[in-house]
Amino acid sequence: MNAFLKKVLEKPTGEGTAVLWWLGQMGFAVKMGDTVLCIDYYASPDPRRQVMPLVPAEEVRGIDAFLGTHNHLDHMDHESWRLWARQCPDALFIYPRAHEQEVLQDGVAAERTRGLNDGESCKVGPITIHALAAAHEFIDRDPATGLVPSLQYIIEGNGLRIYHAGDTLRYEGMLPALKAFGPVDVALLPINGRDGERYRRNCIGNMTYQEAADLTGELQPRTVIPGHWDMFRDNPGDPCAFADYLDAKYPGQVMCLRPKHGEPVCLTQDGNIQG
Repeated sequence: MNAFLKKVLEKPTGEGTAVLWWLGQMGFAVKMGDTVLCIDYYASPDPRRQVMPLVPAEEVRGIDAFLGTHNHLDHMDHESWRLWARQCPDALFIYPRAHEQEVLQDGVAAERTRGLNDGESCKVGPITIHALAAAHEFIDRDPATGLVPSLQYIIEGNGLRIYHAGDTLRYEGMLPALKAFGPVDVALLPINGRDGERYRRNCIGNMTYQEAADLTGELQPRTVIPGHWDMFRDNPGDPCAFADYLDAKYPGQVMCLRPKHGEPVCLTQDGNIQG
């Protein structure tokens, strides 16, 4: 078995604890109790990528659910999902319901799919996954079906709450919707921003590091981890600028962590965080 994956599967996470590992871009592994989630994991080989997969797609085993926030390669990696549908025969696949046909075409049996829309939830064992619309760069709600193509997730389990923003800009009503779930233990936010040059080549943007820092300061999670800045040379972000701006504008209010890829971040219900 892959050495890193073995550490994830064997890591003890008792009541009131959770562990997460950054996998690059917006990819994270999360373990709560005996349940392991894999969110936005981009595992396919690509000469453009600057971060190699910690677990090659063909070696992934033992995952309870794969979550994708939207239908871009580095978030819903269909080449890998086709493998994981066979290699993890009991795993659930969670994604925006607007992309249900693409997931079924990956060979995922319908009973193992959990297509969600804005405001909906599902369970993975004792863990609850809540979905909230993401604006990447727009919400793009289908007027006929009401479905949105991009989601953010609130993950609740073991007495802890993790906010994974996927790819999004901030939009009106987003902060109150997030606060309605209750206090957040850790927020995982994209910081790569957007500009005209990237938009012209269809590289759809996210919050700037300043916008992500302001969301952090207003949401007040216990800690924040910036993501989506490391994978592609032509779509970067600056985690140092994010941390500096957060510290300057909201001094001492939120812990900012920048873990190495694959480094465990241990959360506890009493607020202790080790990274």
